[in-house]
Amino acid sequence: MLLDLITSRKVVFVGGKGGVGKTSVAAALALGRAGAGARVLLVSTDPAHNLGHLWDRPIGDEPVRLAAPVPGAGDGAGGCVDGLEIDPERTVEQHLSAVAATMRRLLPERMHAPAARHLELARQAPGTHESAVLERIAEAVELGEEAYDLVVFDTAPSGHTLRLLALPEQLTSWTETLLANRDRSERFGAAVRGLGGGGEETDRDAELRRILVRRRNRFSRLREVVTDRAHTGFVIVLTAEPLPVAESVDVYEKLTGLGVDVAALVANRRSPADAGELLARRREREDEHLARLRRQVPDVPLVEVPLLPGDLVGAEALAALAARLGPSF
Repeated sequence: MLLDLITSRKVVFVGGKGGVGKTSVAAALALGRAGAGARVLLVSTDPAHNLGHLWDRPIGDEPVRLAAPVPGAGDGAGGCVDGLEIDPERTVEQHLSAVAATMRRLLPERMHAPAARHLELARQAPGTHESAVLERIAEAVELGEEAYDLVVFDTAPSGHTLRLLALPEQLTSWTETLLANRDRSERFGAAVRGLGGGGEETDRDAELRRILVRRRNRFSRLREVVTDRAHTGFVIVLTAEPLPVAESVDVYEKLTGLGVDVAALVANRRSPADAGELLARRREREDEHLARLRRQVPDVPLVEVPLLPGDLVGAEALAALAARLGPSF
């Protein structure tokens, strides 16, 4: 079952097409692992956050306790679930404020006004949002390594998530280029000084290099974590319908191309076969769609979750869903 498939993982991304139940599955996974004694950090990267609605309580941009102790661990060693919702606007604001403070410290005063105008334009530039959110994902992974046994990411719909997962390698490469350019500039400056041309390496130059190295190392580390099959897995959630199945196949292929391990497929909200003719016929169609999925993605475990009664809100409902994901809960 699904909980057994992720037991050894330290980071799990849960993604798929919008509206298929990613948030519910991510929360149930977190609660199920906590029921086995794990300390779990549940993180939403989706701008349209639903964690707070699902848990029926406010969740913000810093971790809050959602469940503890979680029953089921035995010997009184219940785990816990902490949750946070990455706030894109706050993240971008903090990101740009930090950059602005650094630029004011590193640039001569005459450059402060042009730099401020540049940052204001950058606020709405393509990639600013993704870069800032990626920083928070890297921070969450680092926090997970320090204080938790597992980090579960409830991700945005597929296209957005795939762009985010491709960014660490791109940003690492970009930062490497900046560092190489600085190295060439520093060698040129040293040559000029040797000829008596004046100039000296400043603390400002050294600090800028430290910032670039720190950024490179952070994204490089995130890339290592995301592509470590023993450490990280991606769970693709879908419903047994044509569009979610087709998108899941596409996501699987792109994740594989990025070096990300797909740990499981979850066919959510499966229609019952014994609840009337309408649902029985729908179940038959679902079986056909899942058979096509298995032909195209034959080697990834497929977990089926039935359509459950009632509203999936609150810890009790999530515990019922977690019970469907494996015997660990």
